[in-house]
Amino acid sequence: MAEYKAPLRDMRFVLTELFDYNDINQMPGCEDFTPDVVDAVLQEAAKVCEEVLYPINRSGDEEGCHWDDGVVTTPKGFKEAYKTFAEGGWTGIACDPTYGGQGAPKSINALVEEIICSSNLSFGMYPGLSFGAYAALHSHASDALKDKFLPKMVEGTWAGTMCLTEPHCGTDLGIIKSKAEPLDDGSYAITGTKIFISAGEHDLTENIIHLVLAKLPDAPKGTKGISLFLVPKFMVGNDGSLGDRNAVKCGSIEHKMGIKASSTCVMNFDGAVGYLVGEPHQGMPAMFTMMNQERLSVGIQGLGLGEAAYQGARAYAKDRLQGRALTGAKSPDKAADSIIVHPDVRRMLLTAKATNEGCRAMGMWVARALDTAKHHDDPVKREEADEFVQLMTPIVKALFTDWGFDNANLGVQVFGGHGYIREWGMEQYVRDARIAQIYEGTNGIQALDLVGRKMPAKAGRYLRRFFHPVQEYIEANVSNGELGDYVQPLAKAFMRLQQITGELAQRGMKNPDEAGAAASEFLRLFGLVAVGFMWARMAEIALAKRDDDPDGFYKAKLITAKFYMERVLPQSGALFSQMMSGSRNMMALDEELF
Repeated sequence: MAEYKAPLRDMRFVLTELFDYNDINQMPGCEDFTPDVVDAVLQEAAKVCEEVLYPINRSGDEEGCHWDDGVVTTPKGFKEAYKTFAEGGWTGIACDPTYGGQGAPKSINALVEEIICSSNLSFGMYPGLSFGAYAALHSHASDALKDKFLPKMVEGTWAGTMCLTEPHCGTDLGIIKSKAEPLDDGSYAITGTKIFISAGEHDLTENIIHLVLAKLPDAPKGTKGISLFLVPKFMVGNDGSLGDRNAVKCGSIEHKMGIKASSTCVMNFDGAVGYLVGEPHQGMPAMFTMMNQERLSVGIQGLGLGEAAYQGARAYAKDRLQGRALTGAKSPDKAADSIIVHPDVRRMLLTAKATNEGCRAMGMWVARALDTAKHHDDPVKREEADEFVQLMTPIVKALFTDWGFDNANLGVQVFGGHGYIREWGMEQYVRDARIAQIYEGTNGIQALDLVGRKMPAKAGRYLRRFFHPVQEYIEANVSNGELGDYVQPLAKAFMRLQQITGELAQRGMKNPDEAGAAASEFLRLFGLVAVGFMWARMAEIALAKRDDDPDGFYKAKLITAKFYMERVLPQSGALFSQMMSGSRNMMALDEELF
C-alpha cells in the first residue's frame, strides 16, 4: 500500500527560508498567525489528514457515492470525517473572522490545501467548493445575504457549490439557457439544468448553497447578460432556521474515471427561489472571483496528488528488490538490489521530486502575492501583487495539474505491474489527477487566457511583474561562483521566453491563430522558467547552509536543483522551436482530411 506523510520540512522551507514569512505575518489581518501558530496549524492539519482522511481515500474510491431519487449518500466514513474536519475549524481556516473564520493567510491555507488533496482529493472537493462559494459571496453579495448565509458556511454546517456548465455549453457560458424571473418579493425564480456540479448534492451538511449563473428577461446577449444568484437547497428564515425544500433537485450523479467519492451532479432548478448576488448582468465578474480561487486550488490539487504518488513510488523503489546495479551489486547480501539503484527509476523519481518541490515553491510565491493584494496597507503594492496573481493563475492551474498527472503516471511506472493493480493504491492517483486538467477551464483554455488576455494586459504590465524580478536576479547572480552554475541554464531559458513573447505578440496581431497555436507551449515554457527561478533561489539558500546540514536536506536541494536545470529545464529549447514553426503546420490540414 502507498503511504503519505505531509512534507512539513519542505513546507517550512518554502514558507520561512525561501521567502520571509514575517512579511506576511506583519500585514494587517495576519498578525495572529505567528510562526509558532503556523507550525501548530500545519502539524494538526497533517495529523487530521493522515489519520482521518487518508484512511478512507481508497475505500471511498471503491464505494463511490450513491444516488436514490435525488438523494446522494457519500461513502462510508465520509460523514464522520467531515464532522471531525468541521469541528476542528478547517472549513473556516481562511475565512473572515467577522463570519466566524480564522482569517489564515493564503500562504498558510495553500499548504493546508495541499495536505488535504494528497490525503483524499474526493473529500477535499466538498470544503473546497464551499470555500470558493464563500469567496464569491464575501466579495460580491449584499451585507444582508452575507450575514444570513456566510456564518453557517464558514462553520461547515452548510456547504456551497458553483453551478455554471449546462448540457450544451461548457467553456462558452454566453449561451447558457438558465433563466431568472423576478418575483414580487425581490427574489427570483431560477429555472434550468446544470451539469458536472461538484458537491451539488450530498449528506455531509444540513444545507447546500448553490451559486447559479442565469439570465434575466432583459439580459443582453452573451456573457454580458449573465447574472449570479444564490439558491439554497432549503429555504432559510430570517432567524437562520431551515424551512421548506427549495425547487432544486439532483437529477443524477456522474459515473466517473476518478474522484468517485466526490458527487458530480446534474442539478435541476425548477422555479427555485434565488437571490441576486451583486448587480444584474454582472455575474461573470462575480463568478470569476470564485473561479480564480478555484483555479489556484485546482493547481494545488495537481501538486498534492503528484506528491502522494512520489511518496508511494519512493517507498516502493527502496523496498522492491529487482536486478543488480549496472556498476555492480549494491546489496550483495540480498538476492537483488532495490530498484532505486537503476538510472531510469531515479530519472522518474527525481523528475517527480524536482517538479513537486518546484511547484510548491512557485505556489508559495503566488500565495504570498495573493496575501499582499488582499492585506497590504500600500495600494500600489496591492495593485502590483494583484497583477502578478492574474498573470500566474493560468500557469499555476495548468502546469501544476499537467505535472501532477505526469507524476502520478511516473509513480505507477515505478511500481511496474503492481502499480496497475488497485490494491497498491497508485492507479487511483492517475484517475483522480486526470480531471484537474479539465475542470475550472481546461488547460488549453488557461493557455489561451495567458496569451490572449494576460500577455497583452495593460500594455504588457502584467508581464513585467514576472520579467523584471527574474531579469534582476539573473543579472546579479549569473556570474556568482557556484550559484552561477544554477543560474546560467535559467538565463538561457529566460532568454527564449523573452524572445518568443515578443515574437508571438507581433505574429498574433497579424493572425490570431499564431497565438492560439503556440499557447500551450508558451504556458509550459513560462512555467518551466518560473519554476527554474524558484530552483535557482532554493539552490542559493542551500549553498549557504550546506555546512550545517545534519539530515542532508540542503544537499538534496542542490542535487535536485541541478537535475531540474540539466534534465527538465532544457525542454525550453524544444518548446521554443515548436512555437517558432508557426501555425501553418497546425492549420493547413482541411477538416475533412482529419
